[in-house]
Amino acid sequence: MHAVCPGSFDPVTMGHLNIFERAAAQFDQVTVLVTFNPNKSGMFSSEERMELIRQSVAHLDNVMVDSWSGLLVDYCTAHGVTALVKGLRSALDYEYELPMAQMNKRLSGVDTFFLMTDPELGYISSTLCKEVARYGGDIDGLLPPPVVAAIRAKVS
Repeated sequence: MHAVCPGSFDPVTMGHLNIFERAAAQFDQVTVLVTFNPNKSGMFSSEERMELIRQSVAHLDNVMVDSWSGLLVDYCTAHGVTALVKGLRSALDYEYELPMAQMNKRLSGVDTFFLMTDPELGYISSTLCKEVARYGGDIDGLLPPPVVAAIRAKVS
């Protein structure tokens, strides 16, 4: 079974990595899919995000990285994806993700599997990590080591 973990991942965090690892244990193939919000400009380009994710998931043999700028269901249909995997940190994430999961199911038949974030990682967000880094705060342990180095290079 092929699953996709979609997101902007600007940048990928230890919380994301935990979801990827857990999805990789449950599915034959997992694609981490970098998606884009045209209304936002990120810290990292799509190519940089993909490379940072590749470095962070190198230990997972059944995980690949790709990008997509169209409808998620179109990617799923074109690539034979049967499941989406999303991490949830809180009830707010659930409220945001539920209508999208229902629409994706209606449009393509693809099921969404929600994984609860491990409690020790639940407070981590890409936005918060970038803000802490911009002000010189310690981001070690919040992001995979290649991402920590990349953010420090960007903000210095």
